[in-house]
Amino acid sequence: MTGMTLRRTLAVAVLAAVVSLAACGGGEPTDPLDGVQIQPAMVVTPVPSLPATVSELPEMDVAGYEALLTELRGTPVVVNFWASWCGPCEAEAPRFEAAAARYGDRVQFLGVDILDDRGSAAAFLDRYGLQYPNVFDPTGSTRTALGSIGQPVTVFYDAQGNLVAKVDGEISEPDLTANLEAIAP
Repeated sequence: MTGMTLRRTLAVAVLAAVVSLAACGGGEPTDPLDGVQIQPAMVVTPVPSLPATVSELPEMDVAGYEALLTELRGTPVVVNFWASWCGPCEAEAPRFEAAAARYGDRVQFLGVDILDDRGSAAAFLDRYGLQYPNVFDPTGSTRTALGSIGQPVTVFYDAQGNLVAKVDGEISEPDLTANLEAIAP
């Protein structure tokens, strides 16, 4: 093919594509993703930050939980998985609030409300005066990913993000203190 013939062939191909696209559009702008089905594996959880208020309760999944832990590296973290309808969770809530006040900025406390509804969770936070951030996991997937099946569950991470301890069930004051001392600077 000569250079002129090749250019003519390309021009005809481009013109045909433009005419074809214009005919499909019907003159109305279309959504390029219209009809595209997004598979769950393609959904990327944005890197969250801690909630601005205690009662905000943003929804959390496993990817968001892992992203949040990555964001918190440099600070030891205690995560308590709870539910408003859980008796042992009610019993230990005052221990967590007192510990959070005692450790202040040296340890980041995070509550994860699981298998619950936001209204009951907000009432629980108010009833026990919890002042540290909490998130909402309606399916309990974050707790399950840690290999636990009940609640409460408490996990302790050091400042490098390493899991140092996990307590399934209600945590006692001595166990809470011992695990906090293991991670606190």
